[in-house]
Amino acid sequence: MPVFEYRALDAKGKNIKGIVDADSESQARTKLRSQGRYPVSIAVSRSRQSKTGSRGGLAFGLFERVKSEEISIMTRQLATLMGAGIPLVQALDSLVEQTRNAVLKKVIAQIKGAVNEGNTLTNALAEHPKLFSSIFINMVRAGEASGALDIVLERLADFGEKQEALKGRLRAALVYPIFMAVIGSAILFILITYIVPNITQVFNEMDKVLPLPTLFLIGLSDFLKMYWWACLLLLGLVFTGLRYFILRPTGRSWWDFLKLKMFIVGPVVQKVILARFSSTLGSLLESGVGLMTSMQIVRTLVNNVHVARVIDDAMEQIQKGQTMTSALSDSQWFPPMFVQMIAVGEQSGSLETMLDKVARAYEREVETAIMGMTSLIEPLMIAVMGLAVGFIVLSILLPIFEMNQMIG
Repeated sequence: MPVFEYRALDAKGKNIKGIVDADSESQARTKLRSQGRYPVSIAVSRSRQSKTGSRGGLAFGLFERVKSEEISIMTRQLATLMGAGIPLVQALDSLVEQTRNAVLKKVIAQIKGAVNEGNTLTNALAEHPKLFSSIFINMVRAGEASGALDIVLERLADFGEKQEALKGRLRAALVYPIFMAVIGSAILFILITYIVPNITQVFNEMDKVLPLPTLFLIGLSDFLKMYWWACLLLLGLVFTGLRYFILRPTGRSWWDFLKLKMFIVGPVVQKVILARFSSTLGSLLESGVGLMTSMQIVRTLVNNVHVARVIDDAMEQIQKGQTMTSALSDSQWFPPMFVQMIAVGEQSGSLETMLDKVARAYEREVETAIMGMTSLIEPLMIAVMGLAVGFIVLSILLPIFEMNQMIG
């Protein structure tokens, strides 16, 4: 069923915009009039080509954005409606009415139209790959096949909320150090380029050899004052070059290895990967998705080529008849405790439950690791700032001490 975008006047003459689904434009006008809305203009909402090249995917503009939180809310609302016994098409119609995001409203209306035409919910969601990930689509497919779509949607909502909460904790932990680094760098730049020259001007008038730290500080101050734009340009070029290098296979492998081995940050990254791996795999298996399909999806979500290679090797070994425990036990990225808990789950026949326990355990460890990381980063940044300011003060005081000694 086509979806129409309209501009109309309500009973009070106020301009309103929205969407309506109908078989034809005339039926859409009739439907709007029955709702007390008098259409000014009406046109078919066309699905523009998405960047992924999939038919029907919306191409979002700069201000057209759907947040992950909105997808989770929509999923939970749909699960609640279906759990109450409301048919799928009617539940989707209710979501169209109560969704505030214009882009998401349009997408839900298109999904409803596709389902109304006889398509499965899985196929309708697959037409919008920018909004609905492979894990979302595969879990919905399993839910439709098992007849427990409302339960699967509830799990998807829980999974989405947990992932967003984890990302939120990471972002919150990094905001303060980044803010401090930017402010500290700006203060040092102003101190060196504007304040130091006024203080050291008197040293330039002295016919005396200055200490090496003072000469270095004066040279650095003059250089930054004259060529600050070149420094910014160089930083931009370095940043662009690193991004280009990381996008290449060799650079991506180097960067992912560095993230896993980096001081302070490495343990946090590894725990985040383990939490994501166990949480995603457990949710997929619990929803009835096959092990191989689940492993393939998890491989794309870990976002690290070294861990992805381990998963590829594990999939090959599992297909040859080995257990997941033996497939993962030789990897340095999966610690013994993780492998032992997987072994217990496989032996007891409750791998999904054990994966859920592992995910919760590592999510708690991530919180602890984040707190530890921030508690280490803050004193390190203060120490670096203290050393920089101390060097500036020492460079200024050394000539003054020498002058006092000469006078004495």
